[in-house]
Amino acid sequence: MNGLTVLRRVVLSLGSNVGDRMAALQGAVDGLFDAPELEPVSLSPIYETAPVGGPDQGPFLNAVVTADTRIPPDVLLERTQSVEEALGRVREVRWGPRTLDVDIIAVDRERSDDPRLTLPHPRAHERAFVLRPWADIDPDAEIVGRGPVRDLLAGIEGQELHRRDDLLLQV
Repeated sequence: MNGLTVLRRVVLSLGSNVGDRMAALQGAVDGLFDAPELEPVSLSPIYETAPVGGPDQGPFLNAVVTADTRIPPDVLLERTQSVEEALGRVREVRWGPRTLDVDIIAVDRERSDDPRLTLPHPRAHERAFVLRPWADIDPDAEIVGRGPVRDLLAGIEGQELHRRDDLLLQV
């Protein structure tokens, strides 16, 4: 056996608010899908969003990507962090400005309380910048233990989102 497991659907959130934000998001897509172990399923529209939490900082561009993979979640985490680092991510201030943020939101219906990779993502249900683009590409999506993404989105107030139809990610 080569260490690969069953095929699972993963949901990844992409965000950037430093430098060429669009180039960072496209670089993330390019970096994530440059090897065959991660097969893209869908790319959401891009949203411009106000930051949530953290220090005063500029707006983000955000998107959600779904993919199918057989690689285990811990290997996927290593891959997402490698892509972040390749595009200049520096981890200095929690929820601070960043060139690129790639978060693993869900891996099928798996649950994990591992502090290195909690599944589903512990704050995804509170973040319009995750829920809105995810609902765009999967209207029936659910967060395990939290409920349907559309219902969770309806319960969020005060988070600014602006769909950027002038921007498009490509695999």
